[in-house]
Amino acid sequence: MDARENPTRPIVGVGTVIMKDGMLLLIRRGKAPKLGSWSLPGGAQELGETVAQTAKREAQEETGLEVELLGLIDIVDLIEEQDHSIRYHYTLIDYLAIPIGGTLKAGSDASDARFFTLEEARALPLWSETRRIIELAATTIAASERQKDD
Repeated sequence: MDARENPTRPIVGVGTVIMKDGMLLLIRRGKAPKLGSWSLPGGAQELGETVAQTAKREAQEETGLEVELLGLIDIVDLIEEQDHSIRYHYTLIDYLAIPIGGTLKAGSDASDARFFTLEEARALPLWSETRRIIELAATTIAASERQKDD
């Protein structure tokens, strides 16, 4: 059994919405929860690590890219029940980021990593909270670009 299954307390996970030239980076999850699903790169925070450090480390481990964090998007609860008990409980902290180095490649917990247009990403069968976080990120990027134009 996975050590993260049936936890006695929530696990902090940190995800990153990586945007480049209007494209969104997604990874295909290589393990549970949500095995095989397209998702944001991310993973569990390690002891002694800040959430920002976790976001950068996980992005690099899962995508091969070094990122610059632009800001916090939102916090999400993932609670999966099975047989009247809690199978998974994550508190997920999602950041917006841009790539600043490295070479795109799937790594660690990802079986694939690639950039999608927002339209392509919207057509994927994504978890509803992943979809919501992507939309918040897209809105943030659009607002930032409008400010630059003013």
